[in-house]
Amino acid sequence: MTRRLVIEADGGSRGNPGPAGYGALVRDADTGRVLAERAASVGRTTNNVAEYGGLVAGLQAALDIDPSASVEVRMDSKLVVEQMSGRWKIKHPDMQKLALQAQQLARQLGSVRYTWVPRAQNSAADALANSAMDGRPVHRDAQIEPVVVEDDVQPAEPAPVVTTVTHLLRHGRTEHTPERRYSGRNDLPLSVTGRAEAEAAAARAAELGIEVVVASTVRRARETAEIVAGSLGLPVEYDDDLVELDFGDLEGLTLDEARTKHPLATRRFMSDVTVAAPGGESIADVSVRVARARRRLLDRHAGRTVLVVSHVTPIKLLLAAALEVGDAIAHRVFLDAASFCTVTWSSDGRASVRLVNDTSHLR
Repeated sequence: MTRRLVIEADGGSRGNPGPAGYGALVRDADTGRVLAERAASVGRTTNNVAEYGGLVAGLQAALDIDPSASVEVRMDSKLVVEQMSGRWKIKHPDMQKLALQAQQLARQLGSVRYTWVPRAQNSAADALANSAMDGRPVHRDAQIEPVVVEDDVQPAEPAPVVTTVTHLLRHGRTEHTPERRYSGRNDLPLSVTGRAEAEAAAARAAELGIEVVVASTVRRARETAEIVAGSLGLPVEYDDDLVELDFGDLEGLTLDEARTKHPLATRRFMSDVTVAAPGGESIADVSVRVARARRRLLDRHAGRTVLVVSHVTPIKLLLAAALEVGDAIAHRVFLDAASFCTVTWSSDGRASVRLVNDTSHLR
């Protein structure tokens, strides 16, 4: 019986070109078990070159596990997938060398096919690439178990499916909210209206069976969470990965003001989720840390009902992950202050968006 393996690979560069690294892991396709993880720096280069580095590392790891395996490579780089599938030409000399290396490794395996996946489905490899860029290389191998084929082997009982309910609450208003100003890492408190909204949210939360409250560490989210948690008699857990996008030089500006002061940078930031706000973060950057926060939450509080108090961008990206759509959806969803969204997450990998931008408690 041919063993089936899945490679998940990614790469990144902080600056493009800039300090770069790749991440790759190999899973058993039938069990989902992680068999190998790789992450390493590739010096100063581009995102695309780093992504090819991840592909090569993943193919080598798969070859080390089982040269006869049938392999599916999953990457969120359309460029690499199309080039390795033979549909697009490879013009960059560094990428040509890495592509040749990848092709040589692929020929030594049973079979290899390439699949594009949305970024939200490639978060494990992305996290490894970020670990490499942070100066933390990874080289881990699991104990490789032989494949045993016996007619009388009975299939294992499936693990029970555990469902975790997350109610996503945007914080109440601040003085920036009515004027639609970019509001990222500032220390603005809730306004009088914002505190009233938090109290209304607390009354609504009392009906939801909340067992855990997790919040961003930014002041307006902390204050909202403390009002709600206080009414429920629960403590607040804080997670830095749930903070709002860092808008850098756009902080405190309206969109019109930003377009006047930083026309090119604002246009690029608003049209490409991988482009950072000048002096700040990109939506893609936030997506990476929100994925980390989601994994922690689902590990620590599996099967419970959790209130997550956060901001516009992280909440939109949690919705995007549940819907398995790209991060660009962040530009197409509107969330009011103190609004609720609800997502359920199942341990078998399924998710369901049950509610978006509910403000019925504020009327």
